[in-house]
Amino acid sequence: MSRHAPPRELRTATSWWRPVAARLDRFAAGVFILPAVVVILGFSIFPLLASLYVSLSRLNFIQGGVELKFVGFDNYAKLLFGLDRPHFLGVPGPITPIAVAVLVAIYGLFAYLLYGYVRGPNRTAVGLGGRLVTTAIAGALVWLVVNTIMTSGRPGTLVVTLVYVGVDVSVQYLLGLSLALLVVQHLPGRRFFRVVFLIPMMITPVGVAYLFRMLTDTSKGPFYPVWAHFGLTDVSWVINPWGARLAVMIGDIWQWTPFIFIVLLAAIETVPHELTEAAVVDGANRWQIFWRITFPQILPATTTVVLIRTIEGFKIVDLPNVLTNGGPGTATESLTLHAYTIWRALDIGGSAAVAYMLLIVVTFVGVSYVNLFRRRVTATA
Repeated sequence: MSRHAPPRELRTATSWWRPVAARLDRFAAGVFILPAVVVILGFSIFPLLASLYVSLSRLNFIQGGVELKFVGFDNYAKLLFGLDRPHFLGVPGPITPIAVAVLVAIYGLFAYLLYGYVRGPNRTAVGLGGRLVTTAIAGALVWLVVNTIMTSGRPGTLVVTLVYVGVDVSVQYLLGLSLALLVVQHLPGRRFFRVVFLIPMMITPVGVAYLFRMLTDTSKGPFYPVWAHFGLTDVSWVINPWGARLAVMIGDIWQWTPFIFIVLLAAIETVPHELTEAAVVDGANRWQIFWRITFPQILPATTTVVLIRTIEGFKIVDLPNVLTNGGPGTATESLTLHAYTIWRALDIGGSAAVAYMLLIVVTFVGVSYVNLFRRRVTATA
């Protein structure tokens, strides 16, 4: 043994300490991150569980405080089958030929998608079962929407919210994509318009609601000379249910289109110029370049931004509350405003039940959307 080599005892102690030190390092990392995890779970999981218990209870005010009485699923049954059913689900009307045609077309699309999955190479029993359940729930929602909107019936807050989300997100995406494709062109003043298009997003939702409340005021609003010229000073947009809903949707589209615009603009600017130049050399036109090159490249950003806006769209409350106060009647009342309205009436358990129904609907729509586009996004990534 060399005289400079450490003793055997020291080498043994060193070899024993190394794995212990590694374990202590990993343990120390867990200890340092544990407080943050506990705080996050405390602020997210505890309110979720507490509100779940409240949704299964009835709150009564008694002398000296409040009393929570467990009633099971009574609050949910009241929404789906009881007194609040017309408010929550709406009132279906007599079926019409147009409604039948729309239902047949949508159900035919569902059947086509299921048939394509069954004939595909990646089918599984679990996947087929999940798609059957998803199709059944989506079919029920489609039936409810069609039979309360395309008939003489009256849509409930669930249907109104679905209409808000479907129309708003679709129009916002088309406008945002069009504006993004426009400002990437070499046009004069494009830098100025990049900033101008972002202004609506900088205004609070309440501010946008009051802005559109003034714009739609035909008696003394800023457009009064225009309404007077066309003889519309005695017309109120909020008297007609669809006029009021249209005003709410226009306000939401105006405010949140810039968000989709800026995300898609960033995605388009990352598309390699070499691909576009090669397509131009091969003789491709602008539509072919967009559909074959640009759109597949921005598809991951598209799916993400649409998912974000869909989730946020379900929480719309400021515009219908300030602009129309949910009226006329409950024509423009969203699920969030519905929960707030019955919360003000001190029906705390019913309000929590509406909030949880909203959570269930958002989760179903989000998961279905992700599963629908996951493989296509993965294939283009």
